[in-house]
Order: sequence, then structure tokens, then C-alpha cells
Amino acid sequence: MRHLAIILDGNRRWAREQGLSTFDGHRRGHENVKTIGLSALERGVEYFSVFAFSTENWKRTEEEVGYIMELLLLALTKELDFFLEHNVRVRVVGHRVGLSKRIQEAIGTAEQRTAGGTRGQINLCLNYGGRAEIVEGVKKLLEEGHAAEVIDETRVGESLWTAGIPDPDMIVRTGGEQRLSGFLTWSGVYSELKFVDKYWPDFSVEDLDECLKDFEQRQRRFGK
Repeated sequence: MRHLAIILDGNRRWAREQGLSTFDGHRRGHENVKTIGLSALERGVEYFSVFAFSTENWKRTEEEVGYIMELLLLALTKELDFFLEHNVRVRVVGHRVGLSKRIQEAIGTAEQRTAGGTRGQINLCLNYGGRAEIVEGVKKLLEEGHAAEVIDETRVGESLWTAGIPDPDMIVRTGGEQRLSGFLTWSGVYSELKFVDKYWPDFSVEDLDECLKDFEQRQRRFGK
């Protein structure tokens, strides 16, 4: 498997069942991204993408959004040495307009400093929405003056936030829900899907291995 993508669902429910705060759930989920992400790269996955914050997540309480943003800022600044130490490239995928100046600057620094990472790439999908990605991609093509007759799937793909990243081979969603919630709508059209009835903070390396094993046993036809 070249590209594994995961929808990180269940942080809040995990926290409630543990008698902890929502913030504790997000903190535990944040730590698990590093554990599972590095483990995936160690197993030969080249690209590991996570749905960290959607365009719809702004509807949550101001307090919760603020805490999630602080965790993301932490990942992009104080924990940057973790990615450098493990030779991992970091890329942020999503709409940067609307993010704070601090986060935008941190994104630029993290992407620049880890650009030489050769062990693999972790994509943080931040302020991301599948429909929003396509809309912004089309706007970009129009702003560049492309005529309708020359716009095809290749040009659209090259205009998206995910440009340059191979399509995900498998999309995994934790937390028990069975929907994609707009994650990688364009590039995930032929992705294998796996829904895990386990909250993200409880998702283990053994669960990762099960996903990889499941993928190897599937036959991909790509519409044929």
C-alpha cells in the first residue's frame, strides 16, 4: 500500500466513556497520530493522511475549536523535531484562508523544514472539505484563464489541494460510523474503504496491521 488515509473519529466519545474531558480525548488522539503514522511508514506506506479538522468542524464550540487549533499548532512547532528526527516530510492539505496567522506561518515553516524528508510523508488535512477542495480548484482554473474546453480531469486534479499526492489506496474510518464525511472526495473515488468499530484513541498498531492485511487480500478493479 502506497497511501493510507484515516478519518480520526471518536476522540470525544472516547473521553466521555473514560470520564475525561473532551480536550483529553483530543490530546490522546493527537498522540496516536504520531504513533500510528510512524508505524505505517515503517511498514512501507509512503503517504499517511489524516482528517485532522474539517471545514464543518468550525461549528463546534469556540473553546473546543481553540483547543484543537492549539494541538495542531503544537504539532507544527514544538513537535517538529519529531518529524525531522524520523526523516518524515509534513504537508498540510486544506483551505488556509481562515486559519490564524500563527498557524499559517507554522505550516509554512513545517513544510519548508521537513521538505527533504525521505522516509515518507504525513499529510495533515486541516480546514479540509471535499466539496470545498473541488470548488477552490475550479476557481483557481478560472482565475488562471483556462478555457472550458481544455479543462479535464487531469487539470482539475492538478488544481486541487491534494495535487502531487497519489490517490489513497485505502481510507479507514474509526469510531464506528460508516460514511466519508467529504474526506478526499476527488482522489478517493477508487479507494478501498474500511470502517473500524473502535475510537481513534484506542486504535492500535495491531489494528493498523489488520487494515494493511485486509487491503492485501482485496482485489481492486478500478471500475473494470
